[in-house]
Amino acid sequence: MANPNPLFIDEILFIVLPYLALAIFLLVSIRRYVMQSFSFSSLSSQFLENQHHFWGVVPFHYGIITLFFAHLIAFLLPEKVIVWNSIPLRLYILEIAAFIFGLLTIVGLVSVIARRLKEPKVKMVTSVADWIILVMFLIQVFSGLYTAIFHQWGSAWFAASASPYLWSILTLNPNISYITAMPFMVKFHIVGAYTMIAFFPFTRLVHALVIPNPYLWRKPQVVRWYAEWKLKHNI
Repeated sequence: MANPNPLFIDEILFIVLPYLALAIFLLVSIRRYVMQSFSFSSLSSQFLENQHHFWGVVPFHYGIITLFFAHLIAFLLPEKVIVWNSIPLRLYILEIAAFIFGLLTIVGLVSVIARRLKEPKVKMVTSVADWIILVMFLIQVFSGLYTAIFHQWGSAWFAASASPYLWSILTLNPNISYITAMPFMVKFHIVGAYTMIAFFPFTRLVHALVIPNPYLWRKPQVVRWYAEWKLKHNI
């Protein structure tokens, strides 16, 4: 039996899949917001258990948000990234910083998973979608760290190859020639990202779409605390 045409598989994974993922993301997110706007929440379990929650969620959010914006900058401003990397020291700083935030993400993620397995109350409110997205994150971060170790200078080749490919998808003129020769793990990481985009609107991650943006530009507010406890403790 002949092996499947690798070019055909690449077309499915890197042309069909991204558009399918984006369509699911947009349609399901909009439908969920219109039909179930109350469900656009992180459904925090902090009130069930707080101490372990802090040491998992904080490093995870610092790591994943930084990595997200790092990818976004390399996608939007690839020429700037290439110029930045033209000096070896700056390239090393960028690569090491990205790797550290990757480690921070996976440390926080493992802590989050351990908490949901260990704490009975938290485990009880953890849905199947939660477990699936946590495993997706784990695989995605691991493949990113693997790529950083064994296919170095990711910031450089992302700006030179992945960014033009992603722009070709965004402008409805897909060109997979930029990525067809990439290593397996890099392709796996890209496919993993598309899969997460498609699954995103089915999870509590939708809270990222309705973060309280006005907090960034509204005027400062004066907050007065009820301080009876201070009087009791003579503080």
